[in-house]
Amino acid sequence: MLFKNTPLDRGEKIWLLTLAGFLLVLLVYPLWADTYTLSITRDTLIYGLLALSLDYLWGKGGLLSFGHAAFFGMGAYAMGITALNLNTPLASLIGLFAAVAVPGVASLVVGYFLLFAGVRGPYFVVVTLAIGIISQQAAISWVSVTGGDSGLLGIPHLAVTLFNLSYEFHEGMPLYFLVLAFSTAVLLGLWAACRGQKGNILAAIQDNELRAQTLGHHTSLHLLFVLVLSAMVAGLAGGLYAFSTGFVAPDLLGLMLSTEVFVWVAIGGRGTLLGPFIGAFVVIRLEQFISSINISLWPFIIGVFFVAMVFLFPDGILSVVRRINNFVARKTATHHQEDA
Repeated sequence: MLFKNTPLDRGEKIWLLTLAGFLLVLLVYPLWADTYTLSITRDTLIYGLLALSLDYLWGKGGLLSFGHAAFFGMGAYAMGITALNLNTPLASLIGLFAAVAVPGVASLVVGYFLLFAGVRGPYFVVVTLAIGIISQQAAISWVSVTGGDSGLLGIPHLAVTLFNLSYEFHEGMPLYFLVLAFSTAVLLGLWAACRGQKGNILAAIQDNELRAQTLGHHTSLHLLFVLVLSAMVAGLAGGLYAFSTGFVAPDLLGLMLSTEVFVWVAIGGRGTLLGPFIGAFVVIRLEQFISSINISLWPFIIGVFFVAMVFLFPDGILSVVRRINNFVARKTATHHQEDA
């Protein structure tokens, strides 16, 4: 069950209300948005899903990856290669499955050797950074499969065939709502998974892994599960991106995108799950606005903005909602005490 019969506390209710408001805006947004802005919002949702995958790994598992875009790129390439080479009506669906499976298997192999060997902290960051660089270079060099620097073009949209009826998710609202549905389902799934015993164990590992081990928890196994699930979500985002935009390029595996994802999570609020979506929307919209004025200003402005966010909201934008919630709770408690 989604809520596992566990009562919702005040913070979780506020989180769900914030999510409901966010979803309401996204649901009615197509009513006034043109095709171009709708496609930008759709791509931002996909990037938000990628940021969510890193937030789950970093915010819940305590493992910071600086090569997380590699899993996103693997998913995109797996989707593109499968959809372009399989001659079957189910090619795009098989490609979407491959987009989830390939990063999952890759993270399982890499994570097993790293995590069971006790690699944590800065060493884990360095290794993931190297994985991202290697993945991008492999995509550039393996021209016969990946298309090299040019990437893959003409990737077909997702098509579903059931009972001899076929439907293809083209540009516009159908594709937008499909991405929104995937993003919402994954977000709620990860949130529900982090509410129960699994979430408590991950919190204990972040607090003190050695103490969690003495309590009988196989911490490396738990962290491996988080890494694999995180990579699969990133791969899903990559697959959605591939058939939404119709192309894949080596930049999707690179350090630049991995750095941007880190910024989205940090600005939105690490460990909040919803915050990375908000962070992605804020940063991407800000980038578009500044770039329309002066392209060369963008790196400087985002640097200043990030530093300002660290000082003003070190826990991310979503911490504002938590602060308001705590303020209201204190005022309510004080009022009850005065009445008593």
